[in-house]
Amino acid sequence: MLSKTYSGAVQGVDGLLVEVEVDIAFGLPGFATVGLPEAAVRESKDRVHAAIKNSGYEFPTKKITVNLAPADLRKAGTGYDLPMAVGILAASQAFKSELLSRYLLIGELSLDGSLRPVNGILPITMAAAAQGLAGVIVPAANAAEAAVVGGIPVISAVSLPEAVEFLAGLKEIKPFVIEHSPFNLPTDFEINLDEVKGQEQAKRALEIAAAGGHNLLFEGPPGSGKTMLARRLPTIMPPLSREEALETSKIYSVAGLNTTSGLISNRPFRAPHHNISEAGLIGGSSMPRPGEVSLANNGVLFLDELAEFKKTVLEGLRQPLEDGAVTISRAAAALTFPANFILVAATNPCPCGYLGDDNHECRCLPTQIQRYKNKISGPLLDRIDMYVEVSAVPFKELSSRRQGENSEIIRERVIKARKIQNSRFKNIPNLHANGQMGQKQIKDFCPLDKSSTLLLENAMRKLALSARAYNRIIKIARTIADLDHSSAIKSSHVAEAVQYRRL
Repeated sequence: MLSKTYSGAVQGVDGLLVEVEVDIAFGLPGFATVGLPEAAVRESKDRVHAAIKNSGYEFPTKKITVNLAPADLRKAGTGYDLPMAVGILAASQAFKSELLSRYLLIGELSLDGSLRPVNGILPITMAAAAQGLAGVIVPAANAAEAAVVGGIPVISAVSLPEAVEFLAGLKEIKPFVIEHSPFNLPTDFEINLDEVKGQEQAKRALEIAAAGGHNLLFEGPPGSGKTMLARRLPTIMPPLSREEALETSKIYSVAGLNTTSGLISNRPFRAPHHNISEAGLIGGSSMPRPGEVSLANNGVLFLDELAEFKKTVLEGLRQPLEDGAVTISRAAAALTFPANFILVAATNPCPCGYLGDDNHECRCLPTQIQRYKNKISGPLLDRIDMYVEVSAVPFKELSSRRQGENSEIIRERVIKARKIQNSRFKNIPNLHANGQMGQKQIKDFCPLDKSSTLLLENAMRKLALSARAYNRIIKIARTIADLDHSSAIKSSHVAEAVQYRRL
């Protein structure tokens, strides 16, 4: 007998439907899985065999062939356990169901027949909804994640018998429903920008970075507050839109970091250690997986001690910083992952960290300082919009009880500036912030008057800035003008933007 149902695979961050065909024929007992399965899929036969027996069903002692189509798509993971087991029971006539070919099934089986969560549920459910399937059956731990898609019933099952009874019409399971309410303005951050004493210029740079989506580099001695400032950037960024939340949640679902909750409602903040590999930062492995640049999508990627990262790792940031995406090519496929993030980097001015510090003497040799600075290449620095020198905070400011603006007040200004940008770019797809503008948008939306042009020309000549730096100064000036609620870019806006290109 032959049975057919559906499961899903993930390619990049997109879900694809996979037909699971099970044929049971007379012959020597055996269990063959075809359709380009990887090791975890080939091992499914042992889990499926034990789960069927321990769930009280009879495992057929015949020749079993499982085909996963399309055959040229590599199948990985343990999510095919449930559709295989259900398909074997249906093909052996243990139950009858008209729903089997209309539902997508996915889940890992324990030996006792209970279901365990798997990765990639969100994009797979989105693929099932796009194909018009009647519903999806997923492990109970994945139900909240699948339900955020909407438009397709999500059946939460805790075991193989429960899934079989639902398909056979012997048990009614109501679709899992999740409340879509993670998009209120977040006000419950455990940290706040008003906790940072002094550093007014750095705080202003954070506000501009949040308002326009600009990359930022802090340079200063140890203990000056670089990390403290960077960790508070998400508290002043606008809340995620539903589209951004879905895109980010898909990435986390594929990476196995969001298997038991619904949508990710807060902007990601990723801070990898400086010993991370290139595959860990950019993404990779034989079957490409998202790296830290993709996990930081629509959020912040913080690289502390920038000069301590391997140079080859840092050079991999060039493409995602320029394109907002990263493409990983392997023999099997070339996959593109979203990587639209704000980069915040922090570095010391020298190996000991005290070059230029009035309170400590730098003991580094000139050759050591030059070697240290050379770890960060010019092309990478050119892709960072703003440079800010963060000096040590005087004792008087540290001991002062006066508090600066809190994150809520600054976030209100950032949101107003983002609304101006959303209106400006409403007819341009995939463009939401000034930092994402290309040459055409700079020409259309960032005209400079005569005084601003002359000021920028002098700055370009004296600071020996590149053409890329020229564009970035204009984009920063556009953001400063938006924060100032000015439709025109004034010379004061350009002057402030220029100072962020000096290091």
